[in-house]
Amino acid sequence: MVRTQVQLSEDQARRVKQLAAAQHVSIAEIVRRSVDLYVGQNGDTDLAERRRRALAVVGKYAADVPDLGRNHDKYLAEAFAQ
Repeated sequence: MVRTQVQLSEDQARRVKQLAAAQHVSIAEIVRRSVDLYVGQNGDTDLAERRRRALAVVGKYAADVPDLGRNHDKYLAEAFAQ
């Protein structure tokens, strides 16, 4: 591991410390997990881009698609192809 020093705002430090205590892990572990979530562990699509794409289909298919429960994969693939 590489030792790194970062500066957090008072609020960030408080929230990270609370989260670490609640999960019974170190602050460093919370920071490592956060970095993994933000940049992706395997060079996956950026988290913000994945969120944007997921939110783009939210509510797109309302009650006018009666077979959505059975064919959701098909509709999702069509939505991402657009």
